[in-house]
Amino acid sequence: MQTHTTKTGLSKPPLWKQLAMALNWTRSSYILMSLFVAIVLLIIVVWWPLAEEYLSYFDPNLPWWSQFDWLLLGDFLAMSLLIMAGADLKVDALIVFVGLVGGLVIESWGTQSGLWRYYTAERPPLWIIPAWPIASLSIDRLVRLLGHIVTAWQSLINNQRLWIVMYWLTFAVFYGLMLFFVWPTVDKSFTLMSLTLCALLIASPTDHRLAVLTFAAGSGLGYFLELWGTTRACWTYYTQQTPPLFAVLAHGFAAVAFWRAGLVLKQLQSKVLHRWSFILHNQREIYE
Repeated sequence: MQTHTTKTGLSKPPLWKQLAMALNWTRSSYILMSLFVAIVLLIIVVWWPLAEEYLSYFDPNLPWWSQFDWLLLGDFLAMSLLIMAGADLKVDALIVFVGLVGGLVIESWGTQSGLWRYYTAERPPLWIIPAWPIASLSIDRLVRLLGHIVTAWQSLINNQRLWIVMYWLTFAVFYGLMLFFVWPTVDKSFTLMSLTLCALLIASPTDHRLAVLTFAAGSGLGYFLELWGTTRACWTYYTQQTPPLFAVLAHGFAAVAFWRAGLVLKQLQSKVLHRWSFILHNQREIYE
């Protein structure tokens, strides 16, 4: 193993170990990354005709670097590094579960109502669903990073009124954009349910600061995901924009909705465990 010696005579760990320490990689980080790669390989194997079609676009007469999808590689590397940072399987399992269920619901709404469509014409395609929990884990790490950055400014972190104003401005604008974007499908039950659920979530904030940071992180990541998907015609919105502003911001709101759903599930889990421990304790006393 290659090591470097510092001026003090102590051996310096290799670069990959320095990176692992800087990004707070844990044993769970390697497990998550292994699962991520395994899912990608599984999708390629199960949906091999799609991968074969994608590879058929490469022209051997042209330089490979001019045809290589650098944006896809950038998205993949960014999310890989993010999901590995400070990973904890006990915490991340809930994020993955909510992301899977939430992603399936959102994709079903969008494709069934005609807001967007995939080039395979599936409504929705199952191969896109695993991308949602991966994105959810990435957004969780981005929120932590933004939280550390904001904490550096004590005046900002303690200004609750500012966060409240930012919250209502941000989500009022988002809801207005949502109404405008989904209006052609307002006669669909899925759309009415989505509008109602979003309104309820906005009207019942729990933590204004965390909601704003989560929305920002989700929208930031969402821009690059939407840019790739729409410019490659993997999915297309009815507006033909690449991408529409609403679609980018919708990733931010989805992140907030998933975070709120996770909080509810944690509360339910706590109540169920408390109830079961109470029942088991009473049964023990009866038998004793």
